[in-house]
Amino acid sequence: MPELPEVETVCRGIAPHVSGKTIQELILRAPKLRLPLDPQLCHQLPGQTFRRVSRRAKYLLLETDQGGVLIHLGMSGVLRILPAGTTENKHDHVDLIFTDGTCLRFNDPRRFGVFIYSTDDLLCHPLLKNLGPEPLDDSFQWELLYRLSRGKSQSIKTFIMDQKVVVGVGNIYANEALFRAGIHPLRAAGRVGRNRYQRLVSAIKEVLSAAIFAGGTTINDFADSEGRPGYFRQELLVYGRSSVPCYQCGEAVRTCRVGQRSTFYCAFCQR
Repeated sequence: MPELPEVETVCRGIAPHVSGKTIQELILRAPKLRLPLDPQLCHQLPGQTFRRVSRRAKYLLLETDQGGVLIHLGMSGVLRILPAGTTENKHDHVDLIFTDGTCLRFNDPRRFGVFIYSTDDLLCHPLLKNLGPEPLDDSFQWELLYRLSRGKSQSIKTFIMDQKVVVGVGNIYANEALFRAGIHPLRAAGRVGRNRYQRLVSAIKEVLSAAIFAGGTTINDFADSEGRPGYFRQELLVYGRSSVPCYQCGEAVRTCRVGQRSTFYCAFCQR
């Protein structure tokens, strides 16, 4: 599933091709993705202009003067900028055709994505309004995590993947951040001290920033808006490296399941 760095990569990729563009036509080729695709959008969106493209958590926000479009890539969604009229392939479910002859196409083989329109402020949408802070914003500081963690018996990995605590720290980057901070993923969140939360917040910011710089991480089928894979996989220190020697100490990287997700760690380096 695309995580925050991958969605940010897509956001930066499509923004120059979408911002300021006026919609000429909307084509829907499926009745629903994760949520139904409203056929009324074919009448509501044409004539509107995208004023701003941004990201909130793992959602893309394409804002107009009358609200905007909210997109989630789901498990396998891909956005492409193409010439209008390009022959559609299987799983090409949505086309936003612009008056300049270009098209933003949404392909989603598993149909777990979201494509919805709202006339209200997108940040107030039910899918967004209760989310935690952005991990790369200045407002995300270790004091917040420390305060929210007090009395929590859940694992630190589960805690930092809670989207109400902080958004966008998905499985890959939770593994990597915890390794860099030297914290065992099964340690109770409430038993992590101030100094270790300082290291953890720094590690989260560091790993997410590096992943965005590398264009995200391609594990299965992620590609950016121009079809390029993400290259952060080459910089992963523990994720996907079960039984391989740890880069820091040489001990074998271990794996377990935390919250039904594969978890990779070094028992020697992480305590």
